Amino acid sequence: MRIGELARRTGVSTRLLRYYEEQGLLEPRRNASGYRDYSEEDLAAVLRVRRLLAAGLPTVTIASVLPCLREDGTALVPTCPDLLADLRRERDRMERAIADLTASRDALTKVIAAGAPG
Repeated sequence: MRIGELARRTGVSTRLLRYYEEQGLLEPRRNASGYRDYSEEDLAAVLRVRRLLAAGLPTVTIASVLPCLREDGTALVPTCPDLLADLRRERDRMERAIADLTASRDALTKVIAAGAPG
């Protein structure tokens, strides 16, 4: 399928699909005239990328974990031995970022409360 059809079927813009290719997240075949030729597996890969982005993973991390994931119904299942440790580290990084943001929000709330009339 051509890039426009993949964009329609996934809801991802053609520009973003090209970005995914630049980041190593997609590797479409090229036909004789140089046009990208996407397969159903490419479509599934785009949907996996979207799920991982929604989970908060950056594209550089997705590029390294994508080959180590398979789909099992609606779940992504790790298939490489080291992947779980990598994912745990990423989750821990997110938890630290959440804690930092929560502390910042709480500090701002105190400043707002101190300046509120009455």
